[in-house]
Amino acid sequence: MSAASVPLRRVLVVGAVMLLSPLGCASTGVARTDSEQPTSRDVSAPRPKWGLVIHGGAGVISRENLSPGREAEVRAALTRSLQAGHAVLAGGGSALDAVSAAVRILEDSPYFNAGKGAVFTHDGVNELDAAIMDGTTRKAGAVAGLRHVKNPISLARLVMEQSPHVMMVGEGAEAFAKSQGVELVDPKYFYTEDRWQGLQRALEKERSRQPSSSLPSGYDPVSGDHKFGTVGAVALDQAGALAAATSTGGMTNKRYGRVGDSPIIGAGTYADARCAVSATGHGEFFIRYTVARDICARVEYQNVPLPEAADVVINDVLVKVGGEGGVIAMDREGNVAMPFNSAGMYRGYVGEDGQPSVAIFRDALGGPP
Repeated sequence: MSAASVPLRRVLVVGAVMLLSPLGCASTGVARTDSEQPTSRDVSAPRPKWGLVIHGGAGVISRENLSPGREAEVRAALTRSLQAGHAVLAGGGSALDAVSAAVRILEDSPYFNAGKGAVFTHDGVNELDAAIMDGTTRKAGAVAGLRHVKNPISLARLVMEQSPHVMMVGEGAEAFAKSQGVELVDPKYFYTEDRWQGLQRALEKERSRQPSSSLPSGYDPVSGDHKFGTVGAVALDQAGALAAATSTGGMTNKRYGRVGDSPIIGAGTYADARCAVSATGHGEFFIRYTVARDICARVEYQNVPLPEAADVVINDVLVKVGGEGGVIAMDREGNVAMPFNSAGMYRGYVGEDGQPSVAIFRDALGGPP
């Protein structure tokens, strides 16, 4: 299925940005829920167009380095993620449930840097981070430095819903996971040969370089194998509520317990009543420039359309300072933006029609081959 054949939406390619917006979307904001409807139902106020957007990471993604077989597997995993989230939304489920379901599918795949496919740290272990946020209440949960939790996004949601805190890290987070009955796995579960060899290449490159003045052993966390992105989802449900979720395995060869932007609310993950964002890329820049919140703040305070706000932040603000990556974003009217300034970004969209569309490079979204 080509992007042009997808009903109820149009696809615009503007420079490095891919934008989707529903046709005829409501301009009056979020429709009321059934319990809030007046006795005389206002049939002239359309409900928001609902849907789901996902990403599987941005960075060094080239056609030359992605075999046809691997590309097919990646596209299939993205499609399964979209289908899982859509099933929740189509059944009247919440945006929170939809993003949780979509991200868990990607965490269980070896092809993305989250969960099963997490990259290795300098010490040869996997450390996982995740965050989730409810746009209606602005409640949020985040976890970092996990080594035994199979699905970090599930634990992040429990932090949000079953604790008075927003973020838990390391051993404390895993102790909380045990108290909540979260599935724990042997660290061997996260081993994949591709990620292990990626670490070996990074270590060899590090040994061949002259020591850096700022970090020992020529530590360079943003070259080559280090960039494998993350995964995330944003959704708008039938009640007009938004949510965002992000999960990552961090950065290949990272040291010193480094934590990136994914679990930082306002940097890599953010949702409010107007806007939801999940980010992927060079986390240090996304933290310093509070990328996710910046996009939503432009929508809130300047009344800037979501696609424009996301484009400016990713392709102007970040580019000027050398920050690489991208975001997926959705607003309360169902408008979608997927800008990225890197070579590629695994991404996908599904709306009310249930037809999943995915893309990897700078091509238009399309259905499975």
